[in-house]
Amino acid sequence: MVATASLTQDSVQLAVHDHGHGLPVVFQHGLGGDAAQVAQTFPETGGLRRITAECRGHGASRLGGTRPFSIRMFAEDVFDAARSRGIMRPVIGGISMGAAIALHLAHHHAGSIAALILVRPAWTFDPEPANMAPIRTIASLLKDHAPEEARRLFAASETAAELRANAPDNYASLLGYFDRPDATAFASVLADIAADGPGVSEAEAAALAIPTLVIGNSQDAIHPLASARTVAQTIRAATFVEVEPKATDKVRHFAEIRAAISHFLASETIRSSVSS
Repeated sequence: MVATASLTQDSVQLAVHDHGHGLPVVFQHGLGGDAAQVAQTFPETGGLRRITAECRGHGASRLGGTRPFSIRMFAEDVFDAARSRGIMRPVIGGISMGAAIALHLAHHHAGSIAALILVRPAWTFDPEPANMAPIRTIASLLKDHAPEEARRLFAASETAAELRANAPDNYASLLGYFDRPDATAFASVLADIAADGPGVSEAEAAALAIPTLVIGNSQDAIHPLASARTVAQTIRAATFVEVEPKATDKVRHFAEIRAAISHFLASETIRSSVSS
């Protein structure tokens, strides 16, 4: 069963997807993604209830008028969405930006989070990481040029050439930002989020005491394997899993992520600490 509801935040309508029954897991998409991206990554096994709130400007959710956008803003929307569905102490997780949202919530709402899943984190603990520079460049181009011209200028850049050679999957994903029907308006989301951080220091991450799964892969310029390892080494209760790069075998990549999440969520320790 998939139920789609809406949540009003600051007069903004946000889409909230609620799928399945059982252990509640709030799982968030990446920057520019939506609930369909989450469904591709999350295990389709029985006994799991996946809740995804599409962040402002993503999927069916509106942009709204509040600026700047931030990981904190998105995280608080997600937290409120979970509470609106009666989820009091879920597992929290996500992909890329979704991982940053999850990390933010794990610290700032520590008593309300049972476990943490960070898939291909693009941030460690500092704002404006170097690996997000291509997204900041795209945002700037979209603010100054029509999407077609912005795409042409990006494709001709040294950054694009390096991505095509070393991280082709990243390059293909980044081009999708130019193809969005709301590309010009969405540039503000790209700029603000790519310059932000999870709002959790290294020391605060080290103090987290909940079961944590961190998943990373190589051949990824936007989600460096080194970042995933750093986060996993910092959180004392973390387990690290390296999966097949998306750039080399997408089918195996997603299968290994789903398997790792399924194994992690099978823990009786986690299941006994969740409340809904």
